[in-house]
Amino acid sequence: MSDAQNQLHMTNKAEDISILSPGLDRTYSIQRGRMLQYLTIAWNSAEFIIALVAGFLAGSIALIGFGFDSAIEVTSSLAALWRLGRDGDEESRERAEQHALRLIGVCFLALACYILYESVQDLLERIAPQHSIIGIVLATLSLIVMPWLAHLKRKVAISLESGALEAETRQTEICAYLSAILLVGLGLNAWLDWWWADPVAGLSMVPCIAWEGWEAVRGRTCCAH
Repeated sequence: MSDAQNQLHMTNKAEDISILSPGLDRTYSIQRGRMLQYLTIAWNSAEFIIALVAGFLAGSIALIGFGFDSAIEVTSSLAALWRLGRDGDEESRERAEQHALRLIGVCFLALACYILYESVQDLLERIAPQHSIIGIVLATLSLIVMPWLAHLKRKVAISLESGALEAETRQTEICAYLSAILLVGLGLNAWLDWWWADPVAGLSMVPCIAWEGWEAVRGRTCCAH
């Protein structure tokens, strides 16, 4: 083969790679996104069970609310998987994103109402929750795991230019934020016996959860940075 033919062959090969690369990158992003959602579902499912059991045993409204938030995160991850499975059909993908956002939004609004009611009731009746070492450990681990997952999932959302995946990523960040609030409430109750720290922590969760739910019901992406 002559030098000219070799050069032409290499040029054609480079063009083929440049054409195929976007598709290959998108396929890789979808696969990576699915793996991250499966990890999120596994973690939040365990978090949901542990938080609810520990919360009811200790009488901690903040811990119970955190557990229900984890359940909603599972729903959000399932919606994200649904979206990833429809990446090739733009019309179906957009429709799935909007339905999923509104469903998740309703769940978050219901959760905000529940936490608000229980927190106010605990404050008025001066109900003191028991100390929960399990809850403190869970909140600490979540504060480590969730920002890491959010960082990786944001890369996928940007790669696929998906508003729904970006919204789901923000919900993961909200979970990390709630973990910090929960840790403060449980820590103050265990360390200084401030019984009111737990319901106040619960009340602190309400505005962000409610705003996120309202934005989702409106069919928009959730809490901005």
